[in-house]
Amino acid sequence: MRLSDFDYHLPPEFIAQTPVEPRDASRLLVLHRDTGALEHAVFRDIGKYLRPGDLLVLNQTRVIPARLYARKESGGRVELLLLRRRDQLTWEVLAGGKGLRAGIRLQVEDGPQAEILELLDGAGRLIRFAEPIEPYFPKVGNVPLPPYIHETLRDPERYQTVYAREPGSAAAPTAGLHFTPRLLDELQMQGVRLAYVTLHVGLDTFAPVTEENPADHKIHTEWCCLPEETVVAIQQTRQQGGRVVAVGTTSVRTLESAASGQDEILPYSGPTSLYILPGYRFRVVDAMITNFHLPKSTLLMLVSAFAGRETILNAYQVAIGAGYRFYSFGDAMLIL
Repeated sequence: MRLSDFDYHLPPEFIAQTPVEPRDASRLLVLHRDTGALEHAVFRDIGKYLRPGDLLVLNQTRVIPARLYARKESGGRVELLLLRRRDQLTWEVLAGGKGLRAGIRLQVEDGPQAEILELLDGAGRLIRFAEPIEPYFPKVGNVPLPPYIHETLRDPERYQTVYAREPGSAAAPTAGLHFTPRLLDELQMQGVRLAYVTLHVGLDTFAPVTEENPADHKIHTEWCCLPEETVVAIQQTRQQGGRVVAVGTTSVRTLESAASGQDEILPYSGPTSLYILPGYRFRVVDAMITNFHLPKSTLLMLVSAFAGRETILNAYQVAIGAGYRFYSFGDAMLIL
């Protein structure tokens, strides 16, 4: 297995810069794993491919306005991107600016003071704020869009799912962006059940793999939670012959983390560094809804593990030929 096995060419004009309106008007490419057959649909019609008794598992994380701006005592401007909270005052961040060594004090613009405690990998820093930063979010925080989106997002809620509840992500679980409250209600009326997990998405989701052997890549650790009520819903779904349909790769990783090394799924809350490559045996997920992923990314490797690398790359070429929109604000796939 080589990194080049997961590469493909995407002309820049296929990268969606803005979301479609309404949310469920995005296109849907349906891939049948057993035959490799593809169907073109619209996301609002996804119910045609789901059955009564199926269980949709949705990631209810909420993106925090994690991009902040601060000044050094010398006056130099610093950009901070909050990645993970370690305790009430201490955060792991990505810091942009010069001379950001340990001991440097910062003044968040319109916010509290902070100090750099430790240098982490690359631009990573461990920072302690003088007081909790969360109450300042409405005034000082900005939603961090992916680096390939260059258009201004007029409504920050369009980078949240309609069921986002648990703040903590630096990026949205984008497969869920296509759902509207009405569509979720319609699916439940036809007998599809809903259940929720939480995985707080880190920026590593956008980082390309650089190692020639993908197995040598070290995936970033993220926090996830699979609650007991979702475990019960999964068990009932299995007993009744329904399918567990993960909405997004974050839901996939949460479900599979909770069953890692065993066939029984149990409630789980804690870190996950589960790295899914071709050859992985899926223990929980029967189908998934996902967007189109970046070349050489861990997410492309995950969907390749689920449906087969050649099958996925062929589907991507068909999508490009048909003018689908790619990445976070792009169209969706349903892999059955």
